[in-house]
Amino acid sequence: MAERGATTVRSRTWVALAGVLMIGAGCTPMDNLIVSVFGRSMRDQNSILPYQNPRGPVEGTVPFASGNFPTSPGAIGYEGSEGTAMPEPITPLMVLMATAEPQNYPQVTGLQNPVGADAASLARGQEVYLRACAPCHGGGGAGDGTVTAAGIPRWSLLTPEAQGYSDGYLYSIIRVGRGAMPAYGHQVSHFDRWHVVNYVRQLQGLTAAPASNGSTEGDASDA
Repeated sequence: MAERGATTVRSRTWVALAGVLMIGAGCTPMDNLIVSVFGRSMRDQNSILPYQNPRGPVEGTVPFASGNFPTSPGAIGYEGSEGTAMPEPITPLMVLMATAEPQNYPQVTGLQNPVGADAASLARGQEVYLRACAPCHGGGGAGDGTVTAAGIPRWSLLTPEAQGYSDGYLYSIIRVGRGAMPAYGHQVSHFDRWHVVNYVRQLQGLTAAPASNGSTEGDASDA
């Protein structure tokens, strides 16, 4: 009986030691065991980043992203369709490369602005701009936002370089970011990005403020 008890104690000791070693090494040993049994592991898988490859909703359902890709400005995708406005998947690297080679990235620079720069668009663009953009770019677009005091680089929207960017390029920067600017695609919806582009054109002096009847002088899409 004494020998059997000693064997039991030794067995429990080895089990406890193995447990301590596994805990100390993290989940890797257990994960390796799962791979040897099932042939796959959750640590090695293809992941899709947010907005990297948006897909259409299942028929008869309301998509979670319907607010980002509605059928028209001001609409919400209650019908279960994200409309025809969904842009192609792009990445921050593509936007960065398009800075020097705009002709090679038409899905970035060639996007056509579907929103006219009327009074309603400029008012909405100003609202979103002051909320999401002004902290860095400043209320007038000169790059003198409040966060520059914390060491954030100044980036003016009023330079000749920024004025020369296409509407589609500005939209794409808002959507996925570029360089020091983070992506705002998860905060600023599809048509709101175009409203912001229209408002930025007004700050740049490329689109005049609309008359009281809503007419617009100038055309931001030609900039």
